Amino acid sequence: MTDYPPHITDPGHRAPVPRRIRAQKAGRWVVDTRAAVYVWEFPPYPQYYLPVADVDPALLADPEIKPRLRRDPGLPDHVRIRWEALDHWFEEDEEVFVHPRSPYVRVDALRSTTRVRIELEGVVLAESGAPVLVFETGLPTRYYLDRGGLVLDHLEPSSTKTACPYKGRTTAYWSVRVGGVLHEDLAWCYDFPTRQLLPIAGLVAFYDEKVDVFLDDVLQERPVTAFS
Repeated sequence: MTDYPPHITDPGHRAPVPRRIRAQKAGRWVVDTRAAVYVWEFPPYPQYYLPVADVDPALLADPEIKPRLRRDPGLPDHVRIRWEALDHWFEEDEEVFVHPRSPYVRVDALRSTTRVRIELEGVVLAESGAPVLVFETGLPTRYYLDRGGLVLDHLEPSSTKTACPYKGRTTAYWSVRVGGVLHEDLAWCYDFPTRQLLPIAGLVAFYDEKVDVFLDDVLQERPVTAFS
């Protein structure tokens, strides 16, 4: 039993996309549609299925793109393009990263006075009495802390960069060295998050799956996710 809301969609579920979807390849617009369909091939997030008529014919003919054509009574002549095959995807005029955003996922960033302390093997890594808590459907709560609360003696900058459909691109990652052992990529930061997540700008979060989190001095159970 998790302590966060699970995903509610089953494989095969579909829904209309009410947003204009566009995509670029090599600086050229190759997708432009207002009639995309969300199709959940597995529960966490959907794929865009695009009307063939709204996709550049040259893209469909490119053997390296390998579009997946779907023909059935409810969704005739729609195609899915691999996300990584194109350079940039947009919902209206806002770029989307990694995969389509699910219309059933909610992400809230709430300020709190809960005292949060992060430890690993008994060593304090960070502490704050004014965190921002991020609640995202399907994931445990993330605690974003001011950089002034980091114990930098144990943090080492990492070159890792990741992206999130709901938050944007990370601008920094840190590994943690405790007792001579390096624990890679345990913390990250978004200096320029999406507008919905602006409260986390410049703050640092840790993978709760891999560290010990104390809320008001009470140790929390480590969640189990794909990041564990």
